[in-house]
Amino acid sequence: MSSVFEFDAVSRGNAGTSSAKAIRRNGNVPAVVYGGSVEPELIELSRNEVTKRLANEAVYSHVLKLNVDGKVQNAILKDMQRHPAKDTVIHMDFLRINMDEKIKVHVPLHFINEETSLGVKAGGVVTHSMVELEVACLPGNLPEYIEVDLEGIDIGGSVHLSDIVAPEGIEILALTHGEERNLTVAQIMKTRGSGGR
Repeated sequence: MSSVFEFDAVSRGNAGTSSAKAIRRNGNVPAVVYGGSVEPELIELSRNEVTKRLANEAVYSHVLKLNVDGKVQNAILKDMQRHPAKDTVIHMDFLRINMDEKIKVHVPLHFINEETSLGVKAGGVVTHSMVELEVACLPGNLPEYIEVDLEGIDIGGSVHLSDIVAPEGIEILALTHGEERNLTVAQIMKTRGSGGR
């Protein structure tokens, strides 16, 4: 069986909406893979395989091996639609990538030392303004997540984009647009009964 970062798929030709509905009825997920100098390709994947792979959050920010009819290509999961009531995946978009060209992708943020931060110890509560971050990097440098350390943050304090220590080779895109884009990522708010300012 393939690893968590591999998806097996079959080509579905130039099929349209009615074909996509039939694919869903048969327990599969319609998808498209596009990008590079190759034409977009309509594919389908096993819903069970998709569900298993998506259980690992790293799949959303990782280079994937997409095996379409035996031809393996590097890709990232660019978009995904879910059924509004059933929460099942109904369509996926994969972007082909060249390992030698920078890509722009959203990477999840992992907040560490929340419970041991000065502000939480004093009775404050952490509020997150962001849960992911758009970065640019070579595919081989793509991080699974980026850590945001809250250890030294007191009540009334906050962490901004410029405070994040990004891994080597990772560019935080918002910061390339000037100081006005140095947004708040998280802050520790005063609650009733907490000390602080």
